[in-house]
Amino acid sequence: MRPSHKPDTGERPPLFITPQGFNAMKARYHQLLSDDRPKLVEVISWAAGNGDRSENGDYIYGRKKLREIDRELTHLAKRLKIAKIVDPAQQEDRSRVWFGATVTIADEDDNQRVITLVGEDEADATAGRISFNAPLARAVRGAAIGDTRQVRLPVGVKDYEIIAISYPPKS
Repeated sequence: MRPSHKPDTGERPPLFITPQGFNAMKARYHQLLSDDRPKLVEVISWAAGNGDRSENGDYIYGRKKLREIDRELTHLAKRLKIAKIVDPAQQEDRSRVWFGATVTIADEDDNQRVITLVGEDEADATAGRISFNAPLARAVRGAAIGDTRQVRLPVGVKDYEIIAISYPPKS
């Protein structure tokens, strides 16, 4: 079960995401919509009743924060709509690096690094989760243990050897 890398009809390709990433995105959307936004609207209404709005910090800050929340809600709604959930635990070809794989790679100096290929909204380089579309992820996609892949990075070209590949256990 490999995500396709090519757009079908010139439209934006689907947003590949793990089930955990999708659930986190959906939880954030619901948190903003059902908790954060209503509380803020209440504060803005209270502040509006306090008189002159031009010098009312609570009102001005509240309106600004409400616009930020509305922008984030719009962004999340669009992302949730195009999201294509790909469960790495269901990967059939576990001998190669595909979406959701956790990969141990080593550079020329034998410095090892563990990365997990995830959707772009789930990426967190400090936690070792890199976007499936990042240069390093694109370079190792399809690789098997023992393969060496060359990656063009801002610091120059680097070679990485695939040391180990793992996926979550099948449920």
